[in-house]
Amino acid sequence: MVTAGRESGGGAGGAPGHLDRDEDRARAVAAAVTDPELPMLTLADLGVLRDVTVLPGVNADGGTVTVSITPTYSGCPALGAMREDLLRALHRAGFEAVEVRTVLSPPWTTDWITAEGRRKLAAAGIAPPGPASPASAVTPGSPVNPAGSAPRHGTGPVPLTLVPPPARVPCPRCGSADTALVSPFGATACKALRRCRACDEPFEHVKEH
Repeated sequence: MVTAGRESGGGAGGAPGHLDRDEDRARAVAAAVTDPELPMLTLADLGVLRDVTVLPGVNADGGTVTVSITPTYSGCPALGAMREDLLRALHRAGFEAVEVRTVLSPPWTTDWITAEGRRKLAAAGIAPPGPASPASAVTPGSPVNPAGSAPRHGTGPVPLTLVPPPARVPCPRCGSADTALVSPFGATACKALRRCRACDEPFEHVKEH
């Protein structure tokens, strides 16, 4: 399922001969936009940035930038803010015609968070997720989108493997594996609240899914 929103802004050069260069620049701008709920992560770190393309415009003034994103879940309240932040960043970078597409299939999984994203979460005191399921991992030879880490899947049913939560979530502050679940929900639905028995500090954990 795909939904789209399109908006025009201030103007940009995007003649056909410059499309490759414009696409690289547009991708860099989109990849640097931060997540509204986890501002220490960019959309590329989080794995929600699926693709960025630039198509020729109807005249020599520029092409249309199309950004494809997959929310962490279909009802994610941050989706509108992501779209507005992408539009604002690309317009400020000089791209006039920008379209943000919401791609819901295949669904996002925490396995799409990059290694750098996981490092940033831990540095911010948030425990990164463990592996969600083997089905969501990128298999050798699978194409990966140039904007982030989310793999492209073929058509057909999306495999879903339900796994129990990890028995141990290491504390991002002291590293101890002796932690306890305080609440299955933290500040947002995608996080749980835990407490470390070793350093007695509470911390949030991004839940696997």
